[in-house]
Amino acid sequence: MVSLRCKLMVKQELEKIGLTITNLELGVAGVLEDITDEQRLTLRHNLLKSGLELLDDPKSILIERIKNVITELIHYSDELPTQNYSDYISEKLNYDYTYLSNIFSEVKGITIQQFIILNKIERVKELLLYDELNLTEISYKLHYSSVAHLSNQFKKITGLTPSYFKKLKKARQNNLENT
Repeated sequence: MVSLRCKLMVKQELEKIGLTITNLELGVAGVLEDITDEQRLTLRHNLLKSGLELLDDPKSILIERIKNVITELIHYSDELPTQNYSDYISEKLNYDYTYLSNIFSEVKGITIQQFIILNKIERVKELLLYDELNLTEISYKLHYSSVAHLSNQFKKITGLTPSYFKKLKKARQNNLENT
């Protein structure tokens, strides 16, 4: 669950099958009662219809929790932590970072650090399109050591410079408006 809409859908589906929600966060839903096999099957089916997935496997659940912590931090937080991402994630999930890192790499095929970089670049794209911040401000906001570092990472991931990316988006927008 990475959005308010997802959380709302999960809440509705849990209530439909008669479960009392104790907490609902990104990627995790707590319920008061034990879930029967029939309820689990119904929930899985109904969530799939909405494009959501019910995870039972502890490893998959932990991976989703890691992804959600990173996504929430980079995309929905105004301030990134001043501590290392590894310390932040470890503290947030109450697991040793090496353990989290090994499981994540094993299951996802990329490191947590690579996943963070991909999310930061997606956030840079969003901020460039909003056109409210310049590249220096974006670099500062996302804790890049310099604009050059941000630009190099952006080009490495997207194949484009940030300014060229912005130009392409504006040109595409103009073409849509003129048709």
